[in-house]
Order: sequence, then structure tokens, then C-alpha cells
Amino acid sequence: MLTKKLTIFYFSGTGNSLNVAKWMSSVASNKNLECNIFDISFFDKKSIKEISADSLIIFISPVHGFNYPPVMLNFIARFPKGKNKVILMNTRAGMLIGKYNLPGLSGATFLWSSLILKIKGYSIIGTKPVDLPSNWMSLHPSLNEKAIKKLHERHKAKVFDFGEKIFSGKKSFVPLYELIIDLIIAPISIGYYLVGRFLFAKTFYTSSDCNDCDLCITKCPVKAIIKIDNRPFWTFKCESCMRCMSNCPKRSIETAHGFILTYCLFASIMTGLFFNYFNRWTLFISNGLTHYIVETALFLLFLGLIYRIVHFLMRFKLFERLMVYTSLTKYKFWGKRYKALKDF
Repeated sequence: MLTKKLTIFYFSGTGNSLNVAKWMSSVASNKNLECNIFDISFFDKKSIKEISADSLIIFISPVHGFNYPPVMLNFIARFPKGKNKVILMNTRAGMLIGKYNLPGLSGATFLWSSLILKIKGYSIIGTKPVDLPSNWMSLHPSLNEKAIKKLHERHKAKVFDFGEKIFSGKKSFVPLYELIIDLIIAPISIGYYLVGRFLFAKTFYTSSDCNDCDLCITKCPVKAIIKIDNRPFWTFKCESCMRCMSNCPKRSIETAHGFILTYCLFASIMTGLFFNYFNRWTLFISNGLTHYIVETALFLLFLGLIYRIVHFLMRFKLFERLMVYTSLTKYKFWGKRYKALKDF
């Protein structure tokens, strides 16, 4: 037996990673391991020092932009030094086409976090991606119930097999072909971390169906939603974990597809005019890297300002209806809100 103690740290938006944490805990229980599970969103970081030096540690989180989301990366980065053995797991965007499983992509998820933990003195003994249903309904239609159930059944069995192997003292890592693919797409995660996550943070709004229950605010795991003008307002802290959209009892939270498309078109035109003008005055901005940094900063600055204006205009019925009917999440063909199956 590898250890007698197990500590699991997880972050979860719609329940996929929570399910994986429970499955690993179930396997540990069958092996008579003492297991503690912690949601990092509500975990007192001072308690990390109380973790036994011989405890096996597991980190579980969804993949956002081909990496762990910043909330998990920050948690790992601030984790104290230690000699414990560590397992890294993720839940990534699994799909089902007919009877065939289309796996998600891990990217830099295991690569970057492994490096951080290695520097801190930990020993990585296993990495496991779990292809549970994609919950990013802002980007694609929701999977049907049959596909969701099949993916849960299939990958619960795989998690149990992985747990049996790990808790028996064996090591288990992603196969070589997955590692090669992860290395190829890993650089994309930098773009998401620096720009993409902030763009997604400004895609959410509430329609007039909102009943002011404030559930989205109180249940947000990163406290990214505040109230402005008596309406939920998404700040740049948003991790796009989809918990708010999935749990809204009135289905009033939508994704602003029309707004984002319009803004990106507007931003491309305005930044082009900006650089054409200032290139007459200085060679500094014409530098490739500097050009990119300035362009990105302007894009995010004006996105924040315009999102605030849009938030104000949502009080007017005509504008609110325009926002709603240019959102794909409003329509039935896009599917229902996603939640991980609790009976798994």
C-alpha cells in the first residue's frame, strides 16, 4: 500500500471535478485509506500546514484554455514546500459522437503544475485526464442526456481503474501520444491566461427573467459577481466555470454572443486607426511585441468600459430584448444548462 492517508483538493464549477474527487475518495475508502476532500474555493490556506507529511495529495480541476484555471494555478503556486507524493487530475471537454468518445485536450495543465510542484519538492506519481461532458455552453450546444450519462458511466469506470492502480503503489501517467499533443497546444494556454479569460468574463449578463435571488453572487466560487444597478455584474475575476449559468433557477443568465461579436469587430477597426495615427509620431509602438501589448491592453480596457455601458443599458426593455435574442444560449436548439450527474 502506497499510503494510509489521502488529501484531495478540487475546484469545480458544474460538478465534474467534484464527481471525480468523490470517485477517488470511494476507491480510497475501499482500500481503507483515510481521505479528506477540500474545495479550494472555501479552503483556509493556513490549514495546509496541518496536512500529514506522509499523505498522498491529489489536485483535481477542470481545464480552462488548455490549462488549470488561475484559481487552481494560484493555489498550487502558493502551496508550501513538501515531500509528499502528488497526483494531478483534470476534467476536460469530453464529447460523444455516436458511440465514439471524442477526448478533450489537456495542453499545459499537467506540464506547468508538475513543474511548480517539482520545484517545491513534491514527487508526481500520476496524471489522469477525465473526459467528462464539456460544460462550456457559451461555446457550443449542450450535450443530450444520453451522451452525458454515457460519458459519466464510461469515465467513472476509468477513474476507478486509475485509483486502484495508484493506491496499489503503481505509477500512471498520460500516454506519450497525449503528451506530444499537449506540448504542441500548450502555448495557446498563455493567450487564454493573458487575454482569453478576461474576454469570457465579460460575456455574461442577466435578462429580465432575473428574480434577484442573488444565488449567482453567493455561490460564485471566486466571488467574481457583484451587484451594480440592482443587477448582477461580472468582474474580470470571473473564471467562466459556468456555475452561475448552470444553477440559475430562472435561466436568466445568458452569454452575450451578439455583443462580443460586435465588440471584436469594433475593436479591430479602432485599434487599426489608433496605430495608424500614432505610428506617425513614434517608432516605439511599431515594435512587434510592444504593438501586441498595447493592442491587448486597449482591447481589455475598452471591453471593461463598454461592458459597463451595456450593463447600464440593460435597464431599457428594447436594449435588453436585443441582447437576449442575439444570445445563442437563449434558444432551445443550443440545449439546456449543464450539470454533472449527482448520482454518479
